[in-house]
Amino acid sequence: MEIALADRVGKLPPYLFAALRKKIADKRAAGADVITLGIGDPDFPTPDPIIDELCRSVRDAADINRHRYGCDAPVPDFAQEIKSFYKRRYGVTLADDQVAPTMGSKDAIVKFCMGILNPGDVGIAPLPGYPTYNIGHTFCSACTYYVPLHKEKKFLLDFDEIPSEVRQAAKILWINYPNNPTTATADLDFFKRAIEFGRENNILIAHDSAYSENSFDGYKAPSILEVDGATDVAVEFFSLSKGFNMTGWRCGCVVGNASAVKALKLVKDNVDNGTLRAVQFAAAKALSLAEELTPKINEVYKRRRDMVCDALAAAGWPVEKPKATIYVWAPVPEKYKGSSLAFAEDLLEKAGVVITPGRGYGATGEGFYRISLTYPDDVLKTAMERIVALGKS
Repeated sequence: MEIALADRVGKLPPYLFAALRKKIADKRAAGADVITLGIGDPDFPTPDPIIDELCRSVRDAADINRHRYGCDAPVPDFAQEIKSFYKRRYGVTLADDQVAPTMGSKDAIVKFCMGILNPGDVGIAPLPGYPTYNIGHTFCSACTYYVPLHKEKKFLLDFDEIPSEVRQAAKILWINYPNNPTTATADLDFFKRAIEFGRENNILIAHDSAYSENSFDGYKAPSILEVDGATDVAVEFFSLSKGFNMTGWRCGCVVGNASAVKALKLVKDNVDNGTLRAVQFAAAKALSLAEELTPKINEVYKRRRDMVCDALAAAGWPVEKPKATIYVWAPVPEKYKGSSLAFAEDLLEKAGVVITPGRGYGATGEGFYRISLTYPDDVLKTAMERIVALGKS
């Protein structure tokens, strides 16, 4: 018997990275030597102090709760370190009811939508942008209104492009800086405008800050919560995944507006059982050592960023070096007439290299492609040699 899918599942677009993984697997199964630069998953280890704390905690015989549900026996140290980190890093003071530890950001985004959106509600999301914003809306039978991000506006969301009827209907607006996939960065003035927009239109501003700790050349990403009164209308999603090389650990937090944070907690209470205590202790250790650990991680990404951008320039495809994230977002070479899919297909067939076409992030991502820096130096070097050779052919 074939079971019919729920309508909401049928409305989901094909997940970009699932399609990429299948394409890579198919080519390799056919015997092709394929290098993928498509997925942003750190390739080098989580720092030793974090691993050491995980091992210590999971073996701690004195902790009778060490293997119990994380929601039944939460680790106060993790929530406290989130507050301490925000105070040190941003000068932001958070109350207990303004903090919710999460299983990373992707999981939290969908559960957050479940806590605040009703069927027929409207959420606003950037395009190009992280697909999970729309996925969260879809699982709630809500609607997505997309705001295009433009190169000429430095890929900053233009609040004036949102029509009045959408402002009246919308309940949440997603923003994401440093931005995936465009690598764009925002200053505090942009976040002030976002808070003003949210207050004027009674719209919750949800800032996805997954890449805040991956920055270069002296740049430090601000938090939206640095804006006076931000917690009246905003929440921020913070993740340890990229900044601390902890993607598979699934730990992060949502902080800000207390009523919105409460909504997420209510969903989590009924849907998940929290994170293993040992992981929570390790996440607390990571945050306590952030100033020591993240610069070493970013040295690797900066070196790789320079390698990739210099190679593209050598091929006659110059790109501005990003100040943040673990990606390079580059314009499609002129001979492909703006088609990121044509360029991606040519790279795969002729050079055996996989990149993420900008079209995969929505129509306004067309004309660009994304390279992830989460691959070993020698792999990146070989990949860029192949790309340069294609550029000269």
